[in-house]
Amino acid sequence: MAFSWSRVAPLCLVVLALAVAIVGQNYAPSPAHALVSAAAPPPLTPALGVCVLAGVWLLWRGTGSKAGGGQRTFGGLLRHYAAVKAVRWLGERQRRKLEADARNVTQVQEETLLKRLRKNANTCYGKQYDFRSMNGEKWQTTKPFLSFPANTHIRVLHHTVLLPFTVADALSGSGGFRAHHPVTTYEHYRELIGRVAAGEDKVLIAEEPSLLAVTSGTSGPSAVLLSTEDTNRDFFLQGVAVCLDAMHEAFPATNSLQRTTKFFYTPALRRSESGIPIGTNSSTPSSSRHVLHLYTTPAPALEVPGEKEALYLHLLFALKDPSVGTLESNFASTIFYAFIALQNHWQELVDDIEQGKVSSALALDPRLRARLEALMKPDPQRAAQLRAHFQNGFRGIAKQLWPQLNLVLAVDSGSNQIYGEMLRESYCRGVPFYSPFYAATEGLIGVNLWPQESSRRYVLCPRSMFCEFLPETSLEDASPHTLLMEEVVEGQNYELVITNASGLYRYRIGDIVKVVGFHHKCPIVEFQYRRGQMLNVRGEKVSELLFLGALKKAVGQWPPAQLVDYCCAESGIMGDSIGGSDPHYQVFLELKGVRNLTEEQRYKLDICLQQDSAVYKSFRIKGSIGPMRVQLVAEGAFRELQTQMMASSNTSPNTFKMHRVLHRREDAHFLLGKTIS
Repeated sequence: MAFSWSRVAPLCLVVLALAVAIVGQNYAPSPAHALVSAAAPPPLTPALGVCVLAGVWLLWRGTGSKAGGGQRTFGGLLRHYAAVKAVRWLGERQRRKLEADARNVTQVQEETLLKRLRKNANTCYGKQYDFRSMNGEKWQTTKPFLSFPANTHIRVLHHTVLLPFTVADALSGSGGFRAHHPVTTYEHYRELIGRVAAGEDKVLIAEEPSLLAVTSGTSGPSAVLLSTEDTNRDFFLQGVAVCLDAMHEAFPATNSLQRTTKFFYTPALRRSESGIPIGTNSSTPSSSRHVLHLYTTPAPALEVPGEKEALYLHLLFALKDPSVGTLESNFASTIFYAFIALQNHWQELVDDIEQGKVSSALALDPRLRARLEALMKPDPQRAAQLRAHFQNGFRGIAKQLWPQLNLVLAVDSGSNQIYGEMLRESYCRGVPFYSPFYAATEGLIGVNLWPQESSRRYVLCPRSMFCEFLPETSLEDASPHTLLMEEVVEGQNYELVITNASGLYRYRIGDIVKVVGFHHKCPIVEFQYRRGQMLNVRGEKVSELLFLGALKKAVGQWPPAQLVDYCCAESGIMGDSIGGSDPHYQVFLELKGVRNLTEEQRYKLDICLQQDSAVYKSFRIKGSIGPMRVQLVAEGAFRELQTQMMASSNTSPNTFKMHRVLHRREDAHFLLGKTIS
């Protein structure tokens, strides 16, 4: 039987506590020490020993009762227990702060903006836009009458007037900022960020950035933004801590010492000419090094640079532990493709567990391989269990492999919606899902306080960013007027305009959200679509949300077809490869259950979109837009496309989101080459 500290530790601790009591009873101070502490009791007494024994028993009850099984060291269990308790305390504290902020949104937003402007007032950008005047510094140091507090009664022409604001308020703060600073897009910052990358100080922000963060590129070419320690700290305190508190409250079983299988990868970092790291702004093994003991994947496996090899090792060590409590990743797509890999390689993985080795097919450094194989012990009993589960099929396989699995923790809204739906219907049937945050490379935007609800709603975090809202009806205006948090209307769609901690000011992030309610006074939003992911060959502007709804209706009329993945391309980017025709949508589908569709079935998709979009239907009736061309692609085509797109954009598996509208001709031609029908 394998040795485990979890069995021996309680006895060792009891012996230690009794020893403390006995030593305390027999303790005899030296004469010199007795002179110093003549009236003091002995430092170790039987009572102290009893207290230690009681404390040890309580601690062991807290750890032992929550341990999820598996071979865990007692030290590892203690560290896990301490981490759970610390995060729970921090989460409750941050949740209380969020609740207070949500009741006082106007003031909190003003404070957040002024904090950003004040900190960066002496940068080149801050001087160009006179941030000092916007945050009130100049006005508060000029003439005395300008320092009247709000709600002051003054006498003007024999009448008493109540000032609801200071004069400085009218000339500075959010009012002055919005009056003097334009709404911006990435082109406004491209040259400035280039100067930062070259090593110039205090261009956009006062401190040196911790990272030049590469975006996922769903709205066009990947951009490079600044990331700071403030951004990361806000994300952890206002995002991670609050969401973990909501998770523990909604799913009490997660408040245990079961380990998590987290699918994340070590990104390939580059350096700018001045030495600043360039990469993706997301959770990575290196940024999580202090909590790696919470995960099933051991530290040596997280050093593996290749995604294919790293995924195999994630799966291998997850399968070894029958008590996994949570499956986690940034996005549901990562977990979905992990199960695809498991379905393709389960026999090899089970053989490794049975024999206590690491597959020779993996391209690993010999020294790293030796460290990994030192962690493997032959386990024919676990291998037999796994083999039996896999041979019974993959529907609901997650609960078969890990009977104590409590949760899948991953974002499954937006472009990840279809992956979440497929996981719930197939591999992870019967397991709850929690989509914790709404975030982007620009930083934390909102948190989901309602984990058990099927709709993905996020309350905005008023201390993370200063938020403005551009009505959907004004998206094309040259000088758009924005609204503040307290001015938005429930049921309306808006584009988010943010000012963050990393040098973006009144920046259009391209996300369209719907205000679906308020938490106290703070807006609750649902993500709708990305502006750059719209189909628009004649001005019809079909959003990702609209197209996906039509596609799901059409697939429902193609039994037994199941949607695996999809994307579209406007005919204009296809070139001569599709021949001359009216502008139309080229649709690429990966389906499970069928390998061909009739022309009538393909036309169903066009009909469904016409039913959902009156504008598209009008263009189709007039003949301005031709019928869709639906192509079925080979199994695994989208996984290969993902690899190609990540290589071309320098994005990481940790942050990649499948582009639903392709903008690069080479990507569309790649899928065209994978067409099977």
